[in-house]
Amino acid sequence: MSSIPGNLLTTAMAVMPHQDADKALQTALSLDIPFWPQLPLLSYYEDMYVQASENFPGIVLDVPNRKLSFSNEKFMEELETALSRFEDPTFFDIGEEFSAVYHSFLSMDLEKCPAIRGQLEGPVSFGFSILDQDERPILFDDTVRPFLYEFMAKRVNSQLARLQEKNRNAFMFIDEPGLQFVFNAMSGYDDHKAKQDMEAFFDMIDRPRGIHLCGNPDWDFLLNLDLDILSLDIFSNAERFVSYAPSIKRFLERGGVISWGIVPTNIEPFEQQNLDSLVAKLDDLWNQLEKKHIDKQWLLSRSLLSPATCCLVNPDGSTTVEKGFEMINNLSGKLREKYGLAPD
Repeated sequence: MSSIPGNLLTTAMAVMPHQDADKALQTALSLDIPFWPQLPLLSYYEDMYVQASENFPGIVLDVPNRKLSFSNEKFMEELETALSRFEDPTFFDIGEEFSAVYHSFLSMDLEKCPAIRGQLEGPVSFGFSILDQDERPILFDDTVRPFLYEFMAKRVNSQLARLQEKNRNAFMFIDEPGLQFVFNAMSGYDDHKAKQDMEAFFDMIDRPRGIHLCGNPDWDFLLNLDLDILSLDIFSNAERFVSYAPSIKRFLERGGVISWGIVPTNIEPFEQQNLDSLVAKLDDLWNQLEKKHIDKQWLLSRSLLSPATCCLVNPDGSTTVEKGFEMINNLSGKLREKYGLAPD
């Protein structure tokens, strides 16, 4: 059984619009399961792709121009040095230059939280987004790709070990927005190979482990992957996700937890919602699943609540995002009272 709590406790995705690290941490700590925020508007080093790139051979990081790219020649030059440190966990941890926020989080007393959470950009999204000197995604390079998967697995394990020193129920999200694209037929990296690689990648990762994404991927594949938690934007994707009830049930039966991303953080959709409308939306979804033979109380015992997505583009900066965090806490309280859920 997973050590990840359920019972509609709250957490959130890590990317936040704040330019004040202390305020971002305070907001993250307002949830039941806090996390260390990623603040790309504060510094390019706080960007999730840049953080994942630290010590990766071949990376060309241009901080002044906020550009991240890759050189095959540089990769070959730096590969031997990287391999010589492959059994050194500190090589894969996040340095203070790449996230002051991460190290501030680790300095806190987090033992009494029900759990804490970290995150790392996943190999599919990273490899799909980082282009080499020929403008080709490194994910399609048969030499780089196997190294990429192993490197990122070690990064995940290193961070998880640091977090578990602070809280025994720590777990990790692998952020994989690229999964909704890469499982389509693409030149150089077919669907079958992608799925094999992802299965092997998760076999290399310590537990508890899970995926977060906001798009619409191959849900059947993800729900049958050996994950402990799946985090998704259910506000936008409810209709499609609920159609996978048999796979959802099998995922829960294996001890999996679902984090239901329900509170929108963009200004317009946020202002169109309230607690009652979001309760109704979730109840409708859970009732549909109950009709498909998934007991609702059991489902809720294996569920978390979160905002639907990250958001960096609101003209009001962090204001609506902070309101979204407040609403997810209020929503959790209302639903936990409604369904008689005790603290996990």
